[in-house]
Amino acid sequence: MDHSLKEILWRQFGASIDMLKNAIEFCPESFWDTEQQFGYNAFHCAFFLDYYLTLDPRGFTPPQPFSLSEFEDRMPERVYTKNEVLTYLEFCREKCRNLIATMTDEIYKSNWKNESKTMRYNVVEILLYNMRHVQHHVAQLNLLLRQNIDDAPMWVREAKDNLY
Repeated sequence: MDHSLKEILWRQFGASIDMLKNAIEFCPESFWDTEQQFGYNAFHCAFFLDYYLTLDPRGFTPPQPFSLSEFEDRMPERVYTKNEVLTYLEFCREKCRNLIATMTDEIYKSNWKNESKTMRYNVVEILLYNMRHVQHHVAQLNLLLRQNIDDAPMWVREAKDNLY
């Protein structure tokens, strides 16, 4: 796969992840676990970021202490801490960076499909779908911050680091 396209994908996808991190870091501890569910929504976004970055999602399991509750249509057993979600997000960011950096033509041309086969995308398309999902939740989290603390982090133009 062309290196310049990989760089473009990373700069924009990395920026979306950086915006999610900024929103999480910006959230006051007192607002993390409230009825607006900021903490849950941040976890949900990180969970699916991880899932959609998994080339063969059959048998996907998130790292500890996270569960598969998102697939079971139920809330997690507990509210994950801000630190736990930030650690998970850093894991996902590196997973994304590595996937893009090591993407071969074979991976580029392959398909991603979930177990139920309700989602079937080319690998680059699932990356774009995933980036859109992250940005959707970043917008929600920033709206919650604006509505509740009258402030939110700034827009991130591109990833804070280069792919290579």
